[in-house]
Amino acid sequence: MQTLANWDGGPGPWILFFPLIWAAVVIGVVTLLRRTVGRGGRGPWRATADTRPTGDSPIAVLGRRFASGEIDEDEYWRRLSVLDEQFGRTGKGGAA
Repeated sequence: MQTLANWDGGPGPWILFFPLIWAAVVIGVVTLLRRTVGRGGRGPWRATADTRPTGDSPIAVLGRRFASGEIDEDEYWRRLSVLDEQFGRTGKGGAA
C-alpha cells in the first residue's frame, strides 16, 4: 500500500511532522489557558491597560487647582487651551 508517508518502504521524514503539530497544539492551549487565568477570566483578547485618565493627568491637576482657587478663570482657560493642543480631550465632558 502506497501512502504519502511511505518512502522506500519506511515512513520517511513525514513521521516527524505529526508530533510537531501535536506539540504546537498543546503549547497553544496551555498558553491560552495561562493567559486567560492570569487575567481573571477576561481572556487574552482584551486590553489590560486602563484607558481612563488618572487623577494625576495634567487636565485633572489643572481642574483641581482651579477648584481650590489657586488660579483664576482666565488662567484656567488659557492653560486648558494649551493642554488641549498637547494632550487632546477624551470626550469626558467640559467646555468644548
